[in-house]
Amino acid sequence: MIKPNSKLNSLSLEGPPSSCRVVVAMSGGVDSSVVAALLKAEGYDVVGITLQLYDHGEAVGRKGACCAGQDIHDARRVAETLGIPHYVLDYENRFADSVMDDFVNSYLSGETPVPCIMCNQQIKFKDMLDTARDLGAQAMATGHYISSHLGDDGWELTRAKDPDRDQSYFLFTTTKEQLELLRFPLGNLHKNQVREIAAEYGLSIAEKADSQDICFVPTGRYSQVIEKLRPGAAEPGDIVHVDGRVLGRHEGIINYTVGQRRGIGIALGEPVYVVELDAENSKVIVGPRECLATKTVELRDVNWLGSQSIEEIGEEGIAVYARVRSTQQPQAATLLCRDGRFLVELHDGEDGVSPGQACVLYEDGHGQSRILGGGWIKKAIAESGSEFNSKGVQSVGDAPAKVSVS
Repeated sequence: MIKPNSKLNSLSLEGPPSSCRVVVAMSGGVDSSVVAALLKAEGYDVVGITLQLYDHGEAVGRKGACCAGQDIHDARRVAETLGIPHYVLDYENRFADSVMDDFVNSYLSGETPVPCIMCNQQIKFKDMLDTARDLGAQAMATGHYISSHLGDDGWELTRAKDPDRDQSYFLFTTTKEQLELLRFPLGNLHKNQVREIAAEYGLSIAEKADSQDICFVPTGRYSQVIEKLRPGAAEPGDIVHVDGRVLGRHEGIINYTVGQRRGIGIALGEPVYVVELDAENSKVIVGPRECLATKTVELRDVNWLGSQSIEEIGEEGIAVYARVRSTQQPQAATLLCRDGRFLVELHDGEDGVSPGQACVLYEDGHGQSRILGGGWIKKAIAESGSEFNSKGVQSVGDAPAKVSVS
């Protein structure tokens, strides 16, 4: 295992920068452009790669997108300004199969997916890394706000210095093997510093707006995209109270999310919230706010980055900090393994947790804490220890969680 030493360059690679080829994933935004500029200025052999992920004809001129249209043009202009080779790779089919289809399937099954994580996992940190290796690169750098460094037992991933820009929630699936090749030069910078650097290098995108929302959902309305990709897939069904009462009808569970209060389509004279989406029976389950209170989440497809072997985690568990939404700070929690299932007990609880979301685990709840890994939420378990569904209260299922020890 390589250990930190004075002979390594700024990217923890052996040899002078000029002897190291680095592929930079250039999205056309200010962050990845600055990464390319900084590495070029340091003397690295920089090659820029931009992925075309969906029909750029629909996105030309649209603000807040990435990996299409104007963004590809911007990335090309930055590469020309810096004097580095630049390639655009057509990944539309791969993106549609690995990310967009998964997004649709997840919504139709009653989950709340996070496609940006899937894109990082399936496209940017998998296929793009393979391309970087094919080009003879010793590293691939991105403009993500996150940090990595060599620790006593290999590469570690930590939160960014700028808490408002930290993207660790979206990168929890990154494996230790991938970290050996990945580099994140912006981890110790704030956004205003990055824009200043872009201006210093004369980059035309210095004041370009950040990408917003999901790149392939231009209107922000997920149901429209799902209907377009899977016409007729949304089936109508009943809106059911947790006490069993049928309160009305809906036009498809894709129009609802767990925790939703407004626009449910019923009037009871008292506030009710979407508690669960029963895709199998096309039912939207609603109830009072207390039904949203979640104390424990069960995880699937766990990716572990911690020093301690995950096989050693038993029913007593270990102390962690958990984050079930990208916009919230991690809270104290306990990760434990019970009957082959990985469970995270949230000490303060959380409202409106939905299957399909991510639960990211940290060593600490503040600052640039180490990322221990995480998993996809399989079930949100109520504070009572049970799960609400169309049949009332149901206990946790028996299927064991799948784990990837990285």
